[in-house]
Amino acid sequence: MSAGAEPIIVAKNLRKVFPAPRGARGGPIVAVDDVSFELRPDECLAIVGESGSGKTTVARMLVGLESVTAGELTVRGESRTRGVRRLADRRRWAREVQYVFQDPYSSLNGRQRIVDIISSSVALHGTAKTATPRSAAQAILESVGLGGGFWAKFPHQLSGGQRQRVAIARALAADPGVIVLDEAVAALDVSIQAQILNLLADIKAERRISYLFISHDLAVVNQISDRMIVMEQGVVVDQGVTAEILADPVQPYTRALRAAVPRPGWKPVRRERLAS
Repeated sequence: MSAGAEPIIVAKNLRKVFPAPRGARGGPIVAVDDVSFELRPDECLAIVGESGSGKTTVARMLVGLESVTAGELTVRGESRTRGVRRLADRRRWAREVQYVFQDPYSSLNGRQRIVDIISSSVALHGTAKTATPRSAAQAILESVGLGGGFWAKFPHQLSGGQRQRVAIARALAADPGVIVLDEAVAALDVSIQAQILNLLADIKAERRISYLFISHDLAVVNQISDRMIVMEQGVVVDQGVTAEILADPVQPYTRALRAAVPRPGWKPVRRERLAS
């Protein structure tokens, strides 16, 4: 992590309000309320919380999948608060920040071979400096552990972990400064999780890339992130250096999340009891 460097992403007092569902009782839904954070170069910042905490909504606002109701969101000093109005801006923004989803299968074109998926992204973003898009794509696939035997395969012929490697490769094809990883290992079994986390660590070390890591899993967050913020019902309730927070959590909600991490002899306990 580059201490003292100018942050890549700055979020100030972010707020997201969704209109009430048609026919539902009650008013608008506040999904994110007064959320602020910074993401620095060569850093992994985790946003942690249970389902419905607002963490994914924050990530989706960052990449333009959701509009910002209030507050300010900048990437390298350029405001993204008002959203994208031109295709050229969307492509330029995509070269700065890429998104990796929990379920890569739904975001991959099932009719394209793996090498064609990546070469299309390379061509779109113009990141092949001294090579053809196809050879650049092959090099990227090699870097995520998918050798030549995988290049001609289709997404349905791959395992979940292999498809996630393809999704990471597609993100790298844009040569971004930031990758948003939204529950990127949640659907994988523990052994494959470890492989993907090690891969992400290697990529970060080699490319000096920054991650915004969205997760509910503190064990995973502890392994990969430098700092973390904890969200509950749209509000930040805790933040700081990951190792320090998890070693001795002060906030009741953070203590409850840590207590829910399975360990030898672990038995499920309702969060209401843990937080009391």
